[in-house]
Amino acid sequence: MYAHGAVEKYLNDAAAKLPAPGGGSVSALAGALAAAMSEMSANFTTGKKKFADVQDRIVEMLAGLEACRRELVALVDEDVEAYGEVDGAYSMPKDTRRQKVERREAIQNALRTAMKAPLRVMEQCALVAKMADQLVEVGNPNLITDVGVSAILAEAACEAARLNVEINLKYIHDADVARDTRRRMDEWSRIARQCRERTTRAVLRYLAA
Repeated sequence: MYAHGAVEKYLNDAAAKLPAPGGGSVSALAGALAAAMSEMSANFTTGKKKFADVQDRIVEMLAGLEACRRELVALVDEDVEAYGEVDGAYSMPKDTRRQKVERREAIQNALRTAMKAPLRVMEQCALVAKMADQLVEVGNPNLITDVGVSAILAEAACEAARLNVEINLKYIHDADVARDTRRRMDEWSRIARQCRERTTRAVLRYLAA
């Protein structure tokens, strides 16, 4: 859909009067860019004698960052598809009592499905932020500001995705689902925030030295 298309097409559609791509998809794209920035730094670190003592860690981070990036790129489209299910559920007929019940159940199911993509975005962005937090200390310092960008984007994408979960939770009637979902989101938000704080502090220390 969008993952293998032109950036301009995606941006034009995101800006247009269209139901999707919306905030969840955009959050996934921001997260993928966050992963790419740390991945670039790691690529400029690996294979250099100066960083020989951290090569194993860098190679491991490269694999993790690439996996996150690919997952987040896939979520750019998955979120769009999930919104289509929600839109379809709300468009179901509601003339009879049975239709109303079926429509209500379909909406609840669609809302739960729609939460999955932004929840995965949050999880992946927390992982990216963790790797940026490690990379800023051991990676090639010529790319340190790119790692800072990675951490900032990762937290922003994580929190943006959270908003897209919250709007679905607002209409989900299962309190247990809402409580468990918010518990997981709180943890991912905490990780992304703390890692971003440490990473940006390290970047600013380097710039001030």
